[in-house]
Amino acid sequence: MYGIIDCDNCYVSCERVFRPDLKDKPVVVLSNNDGCVVARSNEAKALGIKAGTPYFQLAEQFPDAKIAVFSSNYELYGELTGRVVEIIRQEAPAFFRYSIDECFVYLPSTEPPAEIKLWGELLHKRIRRSVGIPVSIGLAPTKTLAKMASHFAKKYQGYRHCCIIDTDVKRQKALKLYPIGDVWGIGRRYAARLEALGIHTAYDFAQHPESWVRATFNNVVILRTWKELNGEDCVPNEEMTKKKSICTSRSFPGMIKDLDSLRVHVSNYAARCAEKLRRQGTVASVISVFLNTNAFREDLPQYWNYQDMRLLTPTNSTTDIVQKANELLSQLYQPDYYYKKAGVIVMGIGPDSPVQQDLFDTNAEQFQKMRRLDTVIDRINKVNGSETVLLGAQQFLGSDGRVVTFANAIKHDFRSKNPTTRWSDIIALK
Repeated sequence: MYGIIDCDNCYVSCERVFRPDLKDKPVVVLSNNDGCVVARSNEAKALGIKAGTPYFQLAEQFPDAKIAVFSSNYELYGELTGRVVEIIRQEAPAFFRYSIDECFVYLPSTEPPAEIKLWGELLHKRIRRSVGIPVSIGLAPTKTLAKMASHFAKKYQGYRHCCIIDTDVKRQKALKLYPIGDVWGIGRRYAARLEALGIHTAYDFAQHPESWVRATFNNVVILRTWKELNGEDCVPNEEMTKKKSICTSRSFPGMIKDLDSLRVHVSNYAARCAEKLRRQGTVASVISVFLNTNAFREDLPQYWNYQDMRLLTPTNSTTDIVQKANELLSQLYQPDYYYKKAGVIVMGIGPDSPVQQDLFDTNAEQFQKMRRLDTVIDRINKVNGSETVLLGAQQFLGSDGRVVTFANAIKHDFRSKNPTTRWSDIIALK
């Protein structure tokens, strides 16, 4: 028996943890640079707010609605969902994290369905009480059916936040109620194709013979989905693997022409890549930087370029990666353009121990010093908040007098505080 624990309206729920006054009120969370809506509360959905709606259109389309608006705060979301995962770790025999707001769990099939259902209901109550985030839990013999069950648990209150599909009768009933476009594993392109063939629900698709699925689609993912809908467990048990490449990039709030300003942004992106490498216990042997102008500004000259560098000694040192990224930026930079976006990518990722050093590099002591320095800085930033300690290359005073770093290089006028990760944001009781 598989289960999936899904945080309801994850970003919105995280914002509401420290804002109980927003219960039953429309809330939206915006994308980077406060561009468009990426998360909505149920009340916002009821108003008709669509995902992807540009922020500036909210006031025009909903002039009388009192909508609470938040900028994306991934530090807060990562911390709170991490607490949810820790509770799941304690309660489930085995699990793996599928995304920031979803976890799959493996449950013994020898347990009676009623006890498994009760386990799910109690897990929801514990997470809600301990973290403050509501979750929906789906239980079924396959992962695809479990995803389907979590949808019903979220939609219908009668399930008490936990829906179980444990009989063939329940499976067929669920399939008949589930649109084919919402099935896990069926993308938008294949959903349109299936609709054109007269297949509108998961049940319609599951009723076709396997030979028809193979001949019509010749796609292993579609075939696996068909088998899972028919109760055959065949989606691999994917453990969370370490990333093979890491990219950090952002569009600038405006456009940038001077090299010094670009260097600060690239330094911040490179430092963030180094942090991610250390967090998963890896090093990178290839660093690349890309730079491009605004493709929507047809009145301006356009430029896009990319450059990479292979390192003799793989590293996760912030100093090394920032230095190499700035060397690449200097090669890419052309002074006659206005730039809209830059990014840093690290590749050739492998474990951080043992690291094969350059045969002719005699400065092994310096290598160990940089490792100890990064460890101390990571610890300080974890306790006191990210960017408490950073390199001088990562900051400068902007035209408005603010220090430009990764955290404030993007627009986030409606960003909430981080009371669980920053001493400066700790809640004061009055």
